[in-house]
Amino acid sequence: MKNIEAGVGAVPTQEKKVVDEEEEEEEVEEEYHQMVNEMVFFLSEAPEYQISAVAEWAENSRGDVVVGADTYFLHILTNQRCESVRDCFTGWSEPNEKSAEMWETLCERIENLGSIEEYICTEKRVEV
Repeated sequence: MKNIEAGVGAVPTQEKKVVDEEEEEEEVEEEYHQMVNEMVFFLSEAPEYQISAVAEWAENSRGDVVVGADTYFLHILTNQRCESVRDCFTGWSEPNEKSAEMWETLCERIENLGSIEEYICTEKRVEV
């Protein structure tokens, strides 16, 4: 009988050991760092016309991107998240025609820019 009890007593110890190894593996999981870049697009001929954009993503400790970039623009007045550059002007109008033309030019140049996500992730200021 003692041999059976000892054998039965040894099984939970082995099972416990397996569970402990699994917990150790979970603890070794890699850490992720939330990254954010705020930047500004501005007109070359009139730098006071600016639109801000933001990129958020996650990187591991080696600097590899593990969660793709989420990019968006900020509303001119409210600083709220906007999915497109033109949404930045919802509920707002410029008092004169010249200014309205400048804002329109800025929007067009941003929309025609290639690799816009890359600019938003890496740059601080982009002249268009």
